[in-house]
Amino acid sequence: MTERLVSAAPSPDDDRFDRLFRPKGFDDFVGQQKHVENLRVFVEASRRRGEPLDHMLVCGPPGLGKTTLAHILANELGVALHATSGPAVEHKGALAGLLTKLGKNDVLFIDEIHRLSATVEESLYPAIESFEIDIVTGEGPYASTIQLGLKPFCLVGATTRTGMLSAPLLSRFGHVMRLDYYPVEELVRIVDRSAALFAVPIDAGGALEIARRSRGTPRIANRLLRRVRDFADVLGTGKIDASIAAVAADRLEIDAHGLDTMDRRLLEIIVDHYDGGPVGIDTLAAALSEPRGTLEDVYEPYLLQQGFLGRTPRGRVATRKAYELLVRAPREREDPAEREEPQRGLFER
Repeated sequence: MTERLVSAAPSPDDDRFDRLFRPKGFDDFVGQQKHVENLRVFVEASRRRGEPLDHMLVCGPPGLGKTTLAHILANELGVALHATSGPAVEHKGALAGLLTKLGKNDVLFIDEIHRLSATVEESLYPAIESFEIDIVTGEGPYASTIQLGLKPFCLVGATTRTGMLSAPLLSRFGHVMRLDYYPVEELVRIVDRSAALFAVPIDAGGALEIARRSRGTPRIANRLLRRVRDFADVLGTGKIDASIAAVAADRLEIDAHGLDTMDRRLLEIIVDHYDGGPVGIDTLAAALSEPRGTLEDVYEPYLLQQGFLGRTPRGRVATRKAYELLVRAPREREDPAEREEPQRGLFER
């Protein structure tokens, strides 16, 4: 799969600007207001008692600020953040190395925590519950277990797939937050803030145009801002307004709904080739030359969330909203019951 501009997955290019765009405290963080207000209370209570925060799980689609919130928690508490990811903790020794270097009340952030192996996950349980870890020394009949005490810490786990977390691990988090997609007005504030950090002049129309096409995701909004800035410098006066933002988005083939060429191609195949569906996911994968998992994890979620696509037991169907987007006349689906012949009487021929 080629890199998509509207993909919420992080790219190496995004990592270069994370340090610039990432808020340092709650006052700079835009959106997710109910969660932020709760976190303010938890942080203040932790400060007053001198205790670590309860272990937290932050879940939701990529690009909404899970890693940013972990950094903010550590900054607000005045402690160190130790960040890693589920696949990086390959064995119990790697986990022990992480846990033993934690300071008092430090934050341990594990991204994609659902990808921890079963062995590592089971070793994590006593660390979460009682701040202890068992280390096995020796082999065979000479093996022995040493129990090491750990300094109190806060585990912050992030996941895009809550359903893949085991029940024992999920039950050990004291607080679970699910981040939602951002409304356009909050994305406008994010674009304005990022433009100020970039020292790029932007007006209200330009910020609104970028926010509308960002699929409710700050990471995509910041990525589009960087691309639009290039067009403004080369084709315009350097200032981002509504017209240059629209020209840049059109050149990048991102429409007003945030859909790109691949999104529209998927909908066109369902509407034009299969009369609006239903069509099986494997058939769509073959028609698009993409793996089934890519369609289910990358392309479908936003189309489903925005109401362009529907799932039925028989396959995927295009909604009326998809027909309006593609400027097609909706096909009236026949009711199977109407096609059946009326039942004849016992003595009727």
